[in-house]
Amino acid sequence: MNDQRQPSIIPLLSRALHHIRSTPPRVIASPATQPRRAAVALIVRVSPPPSYLSSQPQSTLASATSLSDFFQLDWVNAPGARPEILFLRRDRPDVSGETGRMSGSGPRTREAHVAFPGGKMEEGDEGGLYTAMRQTWEEMGLDLAESAYTSVGQLDDREVTTSLGKRLLTILSPYVFLQLAPHTTPVDPAPGTTLHWVPLAELLPLPSPDKKARRPRWSHVTVDASTRLAPRHSTVLRVLMRVLVGSMQFPAIIISPSSSASAPLVYTSESESERKVIDAKRAHVENGSGAVLRRQSSLGKLRPRRHDDEELKLWGLSLGMTLDLLAHMAAPLPTKGKARLQEGEAETKEKTLEGEEAVVSAHELLPPDAELLEMMRMPVVVPSLTSVFPRFSYPDVNFWIWVFGKRYRAVMRGWEASVRAGGTNDRRINWTGSALTTFYAAVRKALVVVLVLRAVGVFVALLVGAWMPFW
Repeated sequence: MNDQRQPSIIPLLSRALHHIRSTPPRVIASPATQPRRAAVALIVRVSPPPSYLSSQPQSTLASATSLSDFFQLDWVNAPGARPEILFLRRDRPDVSGETGRMSGSGPRTREAHVAFPGGKMEEGDEGGLYTAMRQTWEEMGLDLAESAYTSVGQLDDREVTTSLGKRLLTILSPYVFLQLAPHTTPVDPAPGTTLHWVPLAELLPLPSPDKKARRPRWSHVTVDASTRLAPRHSTVLRVLMRVLVGSMQFPAIIISPSSSASAPLVYTSESESERKVIDAKRAHVENGSGAVLRRQSSLGKLRPRRHDDEELKLWGLSLGMTLDLLAHMAAPLPTKGKARLQEGEAETKEKTLEGEEAVVSAHELLPPDAELLEMMRMPVVVPSLTSVFPRFSYPDVNFWIWVFGKRYRAVMRGWEASVRAGGTNDRRINWTGSALTTFYAAVRKALVVVLVLRAVGVFVALLVGAWMPFW
C-alpha cells in the first residue's frame, strides 16, 4: 500500500535529462599554469518493477534508440519503475595516484565514501567525453559506447582546488549517460571497487507520511583542519593547528549499500558471450591503443570484498555533482520571500501526496545546516555550493568568515540578479568559481585573524601568569 502512494519521479527525470541535453554547459578554460583536466561519468538507469519482470521476461522488453523514445517505453512508465544512479566505492581512493582516478573524497577521512567513475585526461584523449568513457571502461569494464547507452549531455565544469581554494588542481567535467536497455551488461570492476546502484528517490526530498523514512538522510563528514593548514610531515604544527582552529564539517548524504554490491559475481552460461566480448575489447585496448590498463584480465578472477557493516556517505565533489543533476529535476518556485517560499513548498508537498507525480523545489535540496549560511548572510543560489562550504567547529571562526565575506555576498547578489533576469545559462561569467574564490578568501582571512588572536591570548595569559607571583 505504501508503494502505491510513492510519487513517480520518472517525469522529473525526463525533464532533467531533456533540459541537460538542450542546455549548453558552462565550460571553464584551463589556465596556462594548470592545464590538467579530468572527467567523470554520471550513469543513470531505470530499473523495471519486479512485478513487470515476472509477467514479461527481461529479454522481451524493448530498448530505445533515443532519449525521447526511452520515456515512451511501457516498462519505463510502469508503476514501480525505479530510476537509479551509479556510484563506486573504492577501497583505496586516490586523486593523484598513477591511475588518475577521481575519488571524489577530497581530504582523507575514515568515512567510507562513494564517487563516480572517471579520472584525469591523458594525452591522446579526444576530449572530456572520451576521457569519461575511457576511464569508465578501464575501471569497471562498462562500455558506454554501446547502443545500450546514450550520452545525454554535460553538466557545468567544476574547479577542483586545494589549500582552502588557494591552488587549482584541475578542471573537472561531469558527463551524464542514460542506460536505454532494461538490463545492465556484465561488468568487470577493478580490484577493491564495488558498484552501488542507488535509487534517485533516496537522494530527493520527497514527502513521506513517515518522518523516520524521509529522504535524503543528511549527515556530515568531519575533516581535521590541520590537514589543510599544516605541512603533512610536521606533527607538532598539526597538533597546534588542531587545537587552535578545530575541525571542519562538510554536509553528506548517507546512502544504503546496494544489495548487488556485496553479492558474488556469478555468471551463467547465457552470459558467456558477453564475457567473451568484454575480454576481446579489453585485449584490443591493451594491445592496440598502447595504453596500459590497470585492471584484472578476466571476470573469473574477481572476488569482491564484503562491506555489509559499513555506512556509505556521499559528499564533497561527488555530492556537488549529484546536486547539480538533481537541480535539473527541481521545479523553481516564483517566490518573493521566505514566507512565500515555505508556503509554496507546503502546497507542492500536499499536491504530491495526493497525486502521482513528484514535485521538488530547488530550496528543498539544501542540507539542513544551510540555514547557518543564511543566518550568516552568506546566501546560496545553487544547492551544489553547500557541498564545498565548510562549517567550523569553533563559532568565532564562522563569525570572522562572515566579517570578511563582503565580496562573496556581492558575487551572490549578482548571481541572484542574473537568475531573476532569466540568465541562468549565462556562460560569460563563472559564477560558481567566483563564489568559491571569494568564499575561501574570506575563510583564509578569518583563519589568520583567529590564529593571531589565539596567539595574543596565549601571550597575555603567559604574561599575566608570570607576573602573578610578584603581586
